Amino acid sequence: MTVVGVTAVPNMVQKYQSPVRVYKYPFELVMAAYERRFPTCHLIPMFVASDVVDEETNEDRSTHRIERRCALDVDAPRLLKRIAGVDYVYFIQKNTLNRKERTLHIESHNETFSNRVIIHEICCYSVHPENEDWTCFEQSASLDIKSFFGFESTVEKIAMKQYASSIKKGKEIIEYYLKELEDEGITRVPRWSPTSLPLPPTRPTSLFTSPPADPKVPVTPAIPIPLTVDAPDSGSQDAKQDSAALQAESLTEILAGTPEDKLDADYIKRYLGDLTPLQESCLIRLRKWLQETHKGKIPKDEHILRFLRARDFNMDKAREILCQSLTWRKQHQVDYLLETWSSPQVLQDYYTGGWHHHDRDGRPLYVLRLGQMDTKGLVRALGEESLLRHVLSINEEGLRRCEENTKVFGRPISWHAHYDCWTCLVDLEGLNMRHLWRPGVKALLRIIEVVEANYPETLGRLLILRAPRVFPVLWTLVSPFIDENTRKKFLIYAGNDYQGPGGLVDYIDKEIIPDFLGGECMCEVPEGGLVPKSMYRTAEELENEDVRLWTETIYQSASIFKGAPHELLIEIIDASSVITWDFDVCKGDVVFNIYHSKRAPQPPRKDPLGAHGITSPGGNNVQLIDKSWTLGQDYSMVESPLTCKEGESVQGSHITRWPGFYILQWKFHNMPACSATNLPRVDDVLATLQVSSHKCKVMYYTEVLGSEDFRTACCDVQSLGSMTSLESSHSGFSQLSAATTSSNQSQSSSMISR
Repeated sequence: MTVVGVTAVPNMVQKYQSPVRVYKYPFELVMAAYERRFPTCHLIPMFVASDVVDEETNEDRSTHRIERRCALDVDAPRLLKRIAGVDYVYFIQKNTLNRKERTLHIESHNETFSNRVIIHEICCYSVHPENEDWTCFEQSASLDIKSFFGFESTVEKIAMKQYASSIKKGKEIIEYYLKELEDEGITRVPRWSPTSLPLPPTRPTSLFTSPPADPKVPVTPAIPIPLTVDAPDSGSQDAKQDSAALQAESLTEILAGTPEDKLDADYIKRYLGDLTPLQESCLIRLRKWLQETHKGKIPKDEHILRFLRARDFNMDKAREILCQSLTWRKQHQVDYLLETWSSPQVLQDYYTGGWHHHDRDGRPLYVLRLGQMDTKGLVRALGEESLLRHVLSINEEGLRRCEENTKVFGRPISWHAHYDCWTCLVDLEGLNMRHLWRPGVKALLRIIEVVEANYPETLGRLLILRAPRVFPVLWTLVSPFIDENTRKKFLIYAGNDYQGPGGLVDYIDKEIIPDFLGGECMCEVPEGGLVPKSMYRTAEELENEDVRLWTETIYQSASIFKGAPHELLIEIIDASSVITWDFDVCKGDVVFNIYHSKRAPQPPRKDPLGAHGITSPGGNNVQLIDKSWTLGQDYSMVESPLTCKEGESVQGSHITRWPGFYILQWKFHNMPACSATNLPRVDDVLATLQVSSHKCKVMYYTEVLGSEDFRTACCDVQSLGSMTSLESSHSGFSQLSAATTSSNQSQSSSMISR
């Protein structure tokens, strides 16, 4: 059982801390309103009675102490009351009023079941540090349930619910009685002075209650302080004008006097939204913990609140992920990303996303034309690091825009969501199987993982438009990595459904609907297109980036020489597993082979390249097949050789028939001699000379899929319709479903794109 992010565990102390609540009335007037809460308050039905147990006043009456015994009719199941054997729960409340310092300190604890449940509450009224005509109120409490006849969780739930309800009503009650005083013409109460309250000859009368009476008889409050009834004169009008002027001050000025380690309730409502009392408490306590323990810059309150929301206000869980994120931000200098990051030209030309006005709720609107984006080209031209940095810069810019919009609109963006977030519009027109390029999808998943961990609850709404039939495949791959709360914000429209009722116009003003969606507003988002292969970079170039946000890269590189192929070992435990690959031939021509062996090869031999008289700063070269092995006996070829030309991209898969060891091999392609003369052709000689020292180079990525996962993906692909239309997308993964027709044979498919 969880109550506002606090798990109910016996013997676990639950704590509450309120923000600073400000009454725009003098302390003495607030005290007169507070007095009217006793001995009972019709605004708090559960508060049935209160009796004065003890009270005392010092000689000059500057300090007054009073102790009450209060009876509460807790809203609990009748069965629980019968088991407990009580009708009312009694609390002891001790108040200390210091008229000279203008403070009221309240401390209370439960008398009933004090050996089983410990409830302790401390409240304080004081003068606003920057405006002596205003009053501040703070409240903290703790709940420790040691045992309660096996109903510990139920008791905690009841206690938290009733306490939260009373907290919410607390300010309303004071303001109700302030209004009542005003209706009676009481708008000012004189401050204490040494001669203002002479001691009476008899027992002193309390500021809060009349002298003790029979506990069974309701006590009628008395207010001995002389109250001033203002006459409608010019001075009164001036006072009202001054009061109105004070209330018209900006919130920034109001908060100037609030201590840095405290939060004002008005500030929370305006900049963070409407929070429940216990949510406010979680925010304040986590903020205070960071101030006490975290070295360095403390994150903004909006940032802390997002992590609390992401973990349903579970303090421990939110603190854990927030600390991890703060460490990540510090390690990679993310706070300075907007100042230091400059988008490469390829991103400016081919990344089909950009900011576009705001939605109906005032959220910043980001438009992404994913269907027009060449994801493979961007990954190959930029690398994962640059692409991640660009996505992070978008998120940082989104946070900045939310903060600006909050100031413009004077309320949290969004008003309905009550926390900083933006809306994202994704147009999938043009999405096909090319976008399911495995390394690209994997890079996307890793980006999602980083964003989910460090920017939780920043997405207010995601509008997915013109989703094609291939979209379910992408969604199946991506959705498990997206938080459940985030997935609930997705709205998906197929075809032109977004143009009808309940569509785009419900969330975006008609005047700013982008032109490519049938609107009249020009949208300055690049149209995308294929990234030229001349802009692709090698694995070595991508690995030499100055600062890395990831410690690994998708691609590996290998150098291949005449007589020294590069080989990769893959061990298969379960038959019918699927080996997938994606590689680019960066230099020279190669032959790609797949072999199977029942026994493991010897430890790999790395060719030092010394025999070839050259060095390779980043290329890898490994041989696994021993020269003593015989093809057909020690190992077998499971696929026909595939010749791949320089500049080609190859994607494919192989469904394994047997367990054991599979070897993927890339070897140097020897130019065939002329059949008529057995002499090399001129073109062949020139091509050979272009390959320095008979060297080839490939960049490759491999992955092994379980048969069940593979079949699920294939079924999703087959459900999308004609395979002919999918094959035209130039992706080897579009042909995976063809390999599922027979599970007892070894099958493979590859596709080459130039």
